[in-house]
Amino acid sequence: ARSFADIGDIIRGKDLYLGGNTKEKRQRQKIEDNLKEIFENIQSSNGELERLPLDKIREYWWDANRKEVWKAITCSAATGNKYFRGTCGDKENTATQASHQCRCGDGKSKVGTHDSDQVPTYFDYVPQYLRWFDEWA
Repeated sequence: ARSFADIGDIIRGKDLYLGGNTKEKRQRQKIEDNLKEIFENIQSSNGELERLPLDKIREYWWDANRKEVWKAITCSAATGNKYFRGTCGDKENTATQASHQCRCGDGKSKVGTHDSDQVPTYFDYVPQYLRWFDEWA
């Protein structure tokens, strides 16, 4: 979940890590320049997005595609692998662990339905510095 959230931060332009040495900083800048170009292309090819600032387009893209990013990260997870927290279900005290390629659902639902594709975390919307506190505490 942390890697997923970190990818979300990078895509949305909210990553706080600035890189340690000169090589890392150059790589980060190259990634940022590439992402900027990608999102400018998305903006120019969609009339509805032309008036939005790039940071809003980045947020929009992440919201629309976070499920696909989660699937890409977990596609090789074996059946039975579980997300570490109980997140499937409506109530906190009865939530179960996502155990079908780290996704909620019964593992039998048709792919593309809500139950089979639910991302079992919202860590990507927790501010990065708060995730760092949780990780390093």
